[in-house]
Amino acid sequence: MNARVSPGLDIATSVSPRPLVRIVIVGHVDHGKSTLIGRLLAETGSLPDGKLDELKAVSARRGMPFELSFLLDALQTERDQGITIDTSQVRFRTASRDFVLIDAPGHAEFLRNMITGASQADAALLIVDAAEGVRDQTRRHGYLLHLLGVRQVVVVINKMDRVSYDDVRFRELDAEISAHLEGFGVKPAAVIPISARHGDGVVARTAAIEWYSGPTVIEALDRFAPAEPASALPLRLPVQAVYKFDDRRIIAGRIESGSLAIGDEIVVAPSGKRARVRSIEGWPVAQATTATAAASAGRSVGITIDRDLFIARGDVIAIALAGAPSARKITARIFWLDDEPLAAGTALTVRIGPAEVRGTVTAVVNSVDPGEVTPTQGAAIGQNHVGDVEIALAAPLAVDLYESNPRTGRIVLEHGGRIAGGGLVLALPVQAKRPQAAALVARAAALEQTLSGLDAAARLAAFRSEVAGRLAFTTSFGLEDQVIVHMICAAGLDIDLVTLDTGRLFPEAYTVWEETEARYGRRIRAIYPRHDALEALVEAQGINGFYGSREARAACCDVRKVEPLGRALADAAGWITGLRADQSAHRGQAGLVAADTERGLLKLSPLHDWTREAALHFADEHAVPRSALHAKGFVSIGCAPCTRAIRPGEPERAGRWWWEDESKKECGLHVRPGAAR
Repeated sequence: MNARVSPGLDIATSVSPRPLVRIVIVGHVDHGKSTLIGRLLAETGSLPDGKLDELKAVSARRGMPFELSFLLDALQTERDQGITIDTSQVRFRTASRDFVLIDAPGHAEFLRNMITGASQADAALLIVDAAEGVRDQTRRHGYLLHLLGVRQVVVVINKMDRVSYDDVRFRELDAEISAHLEGFGVKPAAVIPISARHGDGVVARTAAIEWYSGPTVIEALDRFAPAEPASALPLRLPVQAVYKFDDRRIIAGRIESGSLAIGDEIVVAPSGKRARVRSIEGWPVAQATTATAAASAGRSVGITIDRDLFIARGDVIAIALAGAPSARKITARIFWLDDEPLAAGTALTVRIGPAEVRGTVTAVVNSVDPGEVTPTQGAAIGQNHVGDVEIALAAPLAVDLYESNPRTGRIVLEHGGRIAGGGLVLALPVQAKRPQAAALVARAAALEQTLSGLDAAARLAAFRSEVAGRLAFTTSFGLEDQVIVHMICAAGLDIDLVTLDTGRLFPEAYTVWEETEARYGRRIRAIYPRHDALEALVEAQGINGFYGSREARAACCDVRKVEPLGRALADAAGWITGLRADQSAHRGQAGLVAADTERGLLKLSPLHDWTREAALHFADEHAVPRSALHAKGFVSIGCAPCTRAIRPGEPERAGRWWWEDESKKECGLHVRPGAAR
């Protein structure tokens, strides 16, 4: 394996054509995170010439034994005290992809630094000391990974040499940490026994752990799926400044996502003003020998436009067909770091990139102590706690949902003149302008005529070509969904892959989810129910109250699926589903392309005229990952408490809500609000 460390490398702006995975290494203090990274670098020849000898000499002068962790502990304070304070980042490279390894601190006093590191990560290594076992900070870090949306997690049981490489001790810790993580929906991809000090299990298997048959740390890293590249997301160009040069007004900023070209029609948020890009400037002028025609994510640019508009610092430029949302109220998950608790009525300054606006907390929805991992409804969020809050803003702010675009969906909170917290934007008020119903229906009819003669893969490609804006495919990892994922990924289509994680999916669903991401190298974004709505539902009807009546079941579906779908489809122009006409009478009426006038979008079911046998044949022919439940008689798969295997001769959807009559069998995703289901 080839890897390199470049002290002067600016990771944030580095551009690579290869897949890039950012991995944070977290866990309790002194459990060996920095040592593990040091071992990886030392054993793979990834250090600059003389670096190892230099640090050994420094340790000798200080009268300290040399530790591999000193390769990462860049601050003088850390060498003196023996703890990691900063979040050290190092570039790594394998034959198939690039990595950024982020060494986050485990010490409780530096929790905010750990959050900083984890918020940048696509995946995580959670490290546990084999002798000390799972500690409070281990549990806290595991829960914070969940709250930050880091779903790809590998657990490393380090210091196996301190327990004589005892496989019984390893299995005890494996069971304990796996149960903890799976309690809030995070299933470890692997649990690996290692000794970072001696090298066992890091790069190669050794005789000391011959009883272990799983992946090494290096092999586990190579299995992580990379994040969707910033360039594949809609254009977001936050304005840093506007400069006056001769007769030109140059709008300067860094492209956070997407791409921009001369001639593009743009829209400025939050004002909604439109213009076209006239030029992308180069400087210094003496070196700008050729005009720049286009630029993409990660590049700082200056542009001019074809008309005079008032544009201010903090405005966000987007492509006109996929404008940036703006809002005067946001719901956010906050990581509060100030010693004064955050409560309703607290005045804040909310920042997103260069934009800032005054705001007031109007409601604290819930509060979580990450060490306890149990949400509580309270009046305030304490220091180092996490909570969902609603914030009213004094002026409109251009902002994305974090799940739609992490680069413009994170906020920083200032209180009392200093940084007091940060968070992820979870929800915005619904205010999107929808196409008129008649125009949408006519558009759907025209597309149905165009697509009906094509095969399913060509339908997807044509839909992507014909419908401008964001397209979303919602998958529940059923047979049809997996076939469509294969077609989208095989063609490299710019379609958002989304799943609604209700919190009650089968374990097999999470397994095939992981297998699918690994197979295709694409992230499948998860949308979760709102905590406050879920708590209110369970309080009103009990944990399994949906068995009581159709109305109770519909209420549960609304909270766990229908409302999250609304967020999944926010600002989408098209929705792709795995519906087939022969699944039920209701679905047979839906058509290949439908106008969803309630949501203001076009809905494509590319397998509408397929049979289940055709889907099975395609999956076999292309080795499509499939849920193990299909072999057990499960055909239509939903939440575990609401789904059973079907009996011979039963229709496909008989296993869904089997205690109800056969009149509808729908959760509400594919019916009009208020319709029978």
